[in-house]
Amino acid sequence: MNQSALIRPDWTPATIALMVLGFVVFWPLGLAMLAYIIFGDRLKSFRKDANDTVDGMFASCRSAFGRGKGPAFRRATGNVAFDDWRDAELSRLDEERRKLDEMREEFDSYVRELRRAKDQEEFDRFMRERRNEGKGDVPGFPAT
Repeated sequence: MNQSALIRPDWTPATIALMVLGFVVFWPLGLAMLAYIIFGDRLKSFRKDANDTVDGMFASCRSAFGRGKGPAFRRATGNVAFDDWRDAELSRLDEERRKLDEMREEFDSYVRELRRAKDQEEFDRFMRERRNEGKGDVPGFPAT
């Protein structure tokens, strides 16, 4: 947050004056200013949490309609040429989405395999160094 701002969630002369003025004019305004001073630094995380919650609710609505395949998106307009074009474009976009999802899955599996190989190489190097230092005899696990 910009700490040089005149009105920020902190006990500054400006925020105290606004709080007192709010209580004088209309007490809920003063109470709101007091809440802002005390809890204002938490507003960013609150807003992010609220946005994530709302996004989650609407994501379930999107999945219920199948990414644009619901009745609102496929309703006939009366123009047959436009309806045919729209259906063709939506089908093309669905195919592109499917291809992108497949490519993302392939990339994710590639990255997982790279990480596994890197971890295996680091573990093997650690075990080699441990054996070379003479600490290879771990109880229950004989050195090879």
